[in-house]
Amino acid sequence: MGGIPHDHYEPKAAWEKSLAKRLPIVGLMYDTLMIPTPKNLNWMWIWGIVLTFVLVLQIVTGIVLAMHYTPHIDHAFASVEHIMRNVNGGYMLRYMHQNGASLFFVAVYAHILRGLYYGSYKAPREITWIIGMLIYVLMMGTAFMGYVLPWGQMSFWGATVITGLFGAVPFVGEALQTWLLGGPAVDNATLNRFFSLHYLLPFVILGLVIVHIWAFHTTGNNNPTGVEVRRTSKEEAEKDTLPFWPYFVIKDLFALAVILAVFFAVVGFMPNYLGHPDNYIEANALSTPAHIVPEWYFLPFYAILRAFDDTVWAVQLVSFLTGGIVDAKFFGVLAMFGAIVVMALAPWLDTSSVRSARYRPMLKWWFWVFVVNFFVLMWVGAMPAEGIYPVIALIGSAYWFAYFLIILPLLGVIEKPLARPETIEADVAAQKAAANGGSQPLATPAE
Repeated sequence: MGGIPHDHYEPKAAWEKSLAKRLPIVGLMYDTLMIPTPKNLNWMWIWGIVLTFVLVLQIVTGIVLAMHYTPHIDHAFASVEHIMRNVNGGYMLRYMHQNGASLFFVAVYAHILRGLYYGSYKAPREITWIIGMLIYVLMMGTAFMGYVLPWGQMSFWGATVITGLFGAVPFVGEALQTWLLGGPAVDNATLNRFFSLHYLLPFVILGLVIVHIWAFHTTGNNNPTGVEVRRTSKEEAEKDTLPFWPYFVIKDLFALAVILAVFFAVVGFMPNYLGHPDNYIEANALSTPAHIVPEWYFLPFYAILRAFDDTVWAVQLVSFLTGGIVDAKFFGVLAMFGAIVVMALAPWLDTSSVRSARYRPMLKWWFWVFVVNFFVLMWVGAMPAEGIYPVIALIGSAYWFAYFLIILPLLGVIEKPLARPETIEADVAAQKAAANGGSQPLATPAE
């Protein structure tokens, strides 16, 4: 599928023509800013610019922090204190970097949930979705390694628990864990490796973000109706779209300003609210914290990891069928990573011909249950693995997999979608009519 028909950059001055022949950077910027964008995008389409801004913020603050950080187990904790107390503006840089990670995940979760609700993963945007999932996985790896660097108690023991998961892999687990750690336990080699990768991976993420943006600039943006922009002619495309600049750029910048106002309020007045007090105690391999918990953005998957113990019949069955090769620990690891894999496979698991949940009444309800379930898993992940909490985690984990593996494929067969507008132009006209107190029957039955 080609791009949406629109006016392309035409160099006029002699220097513009000369530059365009050698380095078409101006034309690329023009086509990026003036790309035709569906005119019915709502406020859930603001998260792209937030994610881009925070990625740049994390890279810039990370580079400056790296200039003052010492990746050695005897000096790492003290170097962080040095940054906080002695480096000019160091406390602000560190708190922006620390809370920037949280804003990054708030934005990416909102971005993903918007994509799931409006069907942004459906053809022809499957590759865009997969690239987005790769970015998300790299974000999780980068954030985990960054959490280890302050070398506090939660940093050390979190690294010990999470890297211990790789030891559960049958046959090669011990060798894999030793290779990852650089030795038999979390030590100086581990800290050096994690620091190196934490510094490198954001640039890999930046490259994938450019490819991600390039991908949807090729296929065009999805929109709340899921109806494609008409591409038969430039005139029809213009009825469905507006140029990205200035309309959506100004809208995105306004939203970014509001979000950054909240962000800097958190950085300025409650910078440690989302952190753990044990991480202000230097790492001690001889003193285990009472309750080891990861950062909040890992909690749903941590809950899934812990949900599958020896008492779960599915674990017992798989363990029996594999002759004990897949035990409860390895099953939990598979479930945790599998939860991300099934989300990445959404383009092929969703069998409906209708993209947007706006016109899928049954999916809409199941989706909001999924959102509530996500927050329930987040809550349970922060609780001790005792009492009623493991049961809730197991139910939440079962629903996570059922949503992608059963509900999405089944709804495509049994659900009767509502009428959709024929074009984006018709949807905008209907919204205007509704806002003016009238109605306009511009929708057609779904196929």
